Amino acid sequence: MDKLVIIPTYNEKENIERIILKVLSLPGSFHILIVDDGSPDGTGAIVKSLQQNYTEQVHLLERSGKLGLGTAYIAGFKWALEKGYQYIFEMDADFSHNPDDLIRLHHACANGADVAVGSRYVPGGKVVNWPWDRIFISKGGALYTRLITFMPVKDPTAGFICYRAKVLQTIPLDKVQFVGYAFQIEMKYRAWKLGFKIEEVPITFIDRTEGQSKMSKGIVQEAMYGVWKMRQGD
Repeated sequence: MDKLVIIPTYNEKENIERIILKVLSLPGSFHILIVDDGSPDGTGAIVKSLQQNYTEQVHLLERSGKLGLGTAYIAGFKWALEKGYQYIFEMDADFSHNPDDLIRLHHACANGADVAVGSRYVPGGKVVNWPWDRIFISKGGALYTRLITFMPVKDPTAGFICYRAKVLQTIPLDKVQFVGYAFQIEMKYRAWKLGFKIEEVPITFIDRTEGQSKMSKGIVQEAMYGVWKMRQGD
C-alpha cells in the first residue's frame, strides 16, 4: 500500500469507471482516491458501486460543489499522507493522461527523483488532438513561467505527476494559494525552491474524447497572475 493515484472529478460519468479499472489493472498495486466535487451527473455513485468489489483499492472523498482543482488535490494529499502512502500521483479522469505512464512516473521517483512530471514538452513528449490555439497558449505559458521564475521545468502546468511523500510533507499545503493551472505551477515551484529533484518524463497527452473540458479564461488568467505573485514572494 505505497502508491495512491488521486483523480479529481466533476461530471466524469463517461470516463470514471474505465479509468478506475484501467489503473487497477496495472502491475504494482496502485490504489485510487477519487475526489468528487458533488458531480450532479452521478460520478460519485459510479465510484461507490465499484467500491463494493474493490474495497481496499478504491476510495472516495466527496465534497459539496465545485471547489477547484487545487483544493481537491490538497485534500487528497492530506488524506494520502494520513494513510501512509509513499508515492502520490496526480492524474486526470479523461484519459488525456495514459494510465500506463503511471509506471514510468513511479520508476523515476523510485530511482532518485522527488517529483516526476509527465511532460509534453521534453524530447519524446507530444500533444495529440489539441487545436493550434490551445497548444500556443500552453507552450507560451510554459515559456512565460520559465522566464519569470527561472524554474528548470519545461512543462510547469503539467497535471500528471508523482510526488514522493516527503515532498508533500515538507511543502506547507495550507499555504498553497492557487486552484487552476497556477496550482500546478506553484506546487512545482515550491518543491524546486525547497531543493527537491524534479525529473520530467516524456508523455503523449491526448485531448479528452468524452465529457467536457474544465479549461476557462479565468484559469489562464490566474496562471499568468500567479507566476508573478510567486516570483515576488521569494
